[in-house]
Amino acid sequence: MSDLITANLVLLDENLGETRFDVIAKLAQAVVNAGRATDFEQLYAAAEARESKTDTGIPGGIAIPHCRSAAVTEPTLAMARPNPAVSFGAKDGPADLIFFIAAPDGADQAHLKLLSTLARSLMKKSFTASLREASSAEEIVELVNGALGVGEKKAEAKPVEAGPAAAPAASAEEAPAAPVKKIVAVTACPTGIAHTYMAADALKYAAEELGYDLKVETQGSSGNEKLTQADIDAADAVIFAVSVNVRERNRFAGKPFVESPVKRGIDEPKEMIAEALVEAENPNGARVAAAASSGEDSAGATEGAWGSRIYKAVMTGISYMIPFVAAGGILVALGFVFEAITVPNLGDVNTKAILDSATLFNLGNVHWTLYLGAVLQTIGGFGLSLMVPALAAYIAYGLAQRPGIAPGFIAGSVALAVNAGFLGGIVGGILAGLIAYALGTLKLPRWLGSMMPVVITPLVTSLVAGLAMYLLLGAPLAWVMTTLQDWLTSMSGGSALVLGLILGAMMASDLGGPINKAAYLFATAGLSSGATVNQEIMAAVIISGMVPPLAMALATTLRPKLFNENERENGKAAWLLGASFISEGAIPFASADPARVIPSTIVGGAIAGAISMGAHVASPAPHGGIWIIGLAQNPLMFLVAVVAGTVVSALLYVVLKSLGARSKASA
Repeated sequence: MSDLITANLVLLDENLGETRFDVIAKLAQAVVNAGRATDFEQLYAAAEARESKTDTGIPGGIAIPHCRSAAVTEPTLAMARPNPAVSFGAKDGPADLIFFIAAPDGADQAHLKLLSTLARSLMKKSFTASLREASSAEEIVELVNGALGVGEKKAEAKPVEAGPAAAPAASAEEAPAAPVKKIVAVTACPTGIAHTYMAADALKYAAEELGYDLKVETQGSSGNEKLTQADIDAADAVIFAVSVNVRERNRFAGKPFVESPVKRGIDEPKEMIAEALVEAENPNGARVAAAASSGEDSAGATEGAWGSRIYKAVMTGISYMIPFVAAGGILVALGFVFEAITVPNLGDVNTKAILDSATLFNLGNVHWTLYLGAVLQTIGGFGLSLMVPALAAYIAYGLAQRPGIAPGFIAGSVALAVNAGFLGGIVGGILAGLIAYALGTLKLPRWLGSMMPVVITPLVTSLVAGLAMYLLLGAPLAWVMTTLQDWLTSMSGGSALVLGLILGAMMASDLGGPINKAAYLFATAGLSSGATVNQEIMAAVIISGMVPPLAMALATTLRPKLFNENERENGKAAWLLGASFISEGAIPFASADPARVIPSTIVGGAIAGAISMGAHVASPAPHGGIWIIGLAQNPLMFLVAVVAGTVVSALLYVVLKSLGARSKASA
């Protein structure tokens, strides 16, 4: 095993720039220069993306930026002690001890264990004090190796100080002490290298100081420290310091709990402990709900009001459906391109006839581009045909976890068969999910319960939901879809601008929320037909959905002084997100300043949608943003619509934000 850190990976008392990203860039370059990574841009991009999600600064002037990247050839630590210190988002100020953890995509458990050990060592004040006093890079390396237990110098074993929970037992003559509060916790972060273990130790140390007995399960990359069921059953309360779903959450069913992102477990461990105990003492406090199934990742889908559960389930279904639409739609679009090379008028192409008369090894009179186009169009059509079943399946999954998938898929297929479209998929998925969830709550004998998720629940749910969709709900939903389609077709003439305005405003209103998704589903519903009007609507939706993040990116470029450091960095990322048709790239701005951002994006999105529809821009592909412009009809006006909407939205937001800043200054 090679050394994780060497002297050439240590930067001491240098000015490394004004922002955290400047420091990360210097550390990433050091990793590349040391021959531990092959590509700076790839490594920096991974580190920047991870840092943009969550601040890595922690109390005590420490930061641990980290990432996984295919560019990293071996697990590496790079360390910086910048002068001046640089903010990494910690509440108590900038960081002067920064460890950059660069892990390969396939890092072995031994290395990851050492990295997590370092993260835990940084929670000890004596260790960080030694790092600040070190006079050379070599001394830093020796201290780090000592903390890791590798190298020539081992960390000195120090006797464990007995906390209140480990105090000697009272003598027989003394009155018995009050029982010590018992708490269990789960910590987990997306990467699973640093914050998972730091939060665990922060909670442990805080509990020792407060006199409580706390045990932690770390669900990280270097192996799990799993709680026993006996520990969980004996606990007075549960703490979830997690930024991902808790694995096997059902083990904690019925326990009082608090839940926050993993970083809060590092920053505010005492507060989380206090809140957990308050919930335990409150008869009406929060309790971990029993999951409807024993799936591996039972998230909080089974908790909260039913309206919220159904909304989250529909959003889950849409998120899982979009890859089917994107992959299938782009393949169909590529098929059109290859067919157009041979046959200028695609209306003359009979895909089925081409595939019936030709094969790869016997094309006959069929040109190879025409044959390839027909194949791609057919494969893409399969993907688009699965859109509605996938939507229904994963809506049901969002409500009932794994037992809901098969019945939801069947209900969605029935909706497709009766021409109920995406509305039928939504209704069928919700129906299947609710039935599967209800069946999962039944208390049954063990012999029968074991058969429920595999046989009985899928069978009964598929039967009830399928019959309801086929016999009762299919016809009304099909009528609604037909009416919508007819209205859609009628709007392709003189009312096209109005339709573009409406769709554009919807796409730019809630940035990936239900209104945005409704417009997107509306556009994709008829895309498989190949009709020009459907492709024009698809283009308008894509273009207007690109506007919000691009507008925020442009605004931060035009008037950077109006924005703080984090907003400017988010603006840089928004360029790529907007260009890729990821409307969610504007969410950080909308969350911080909704009263100005949302009106600005709605205006810009509406203008972009109207220009697109008015110019008859058409896209056979349902996703991809600027990257599929080559597949679009009238690509010049595609760009014009994007630029116009972006500029209007950005200028409007800058004006509104400037007025707000002036009013604050005069107050």
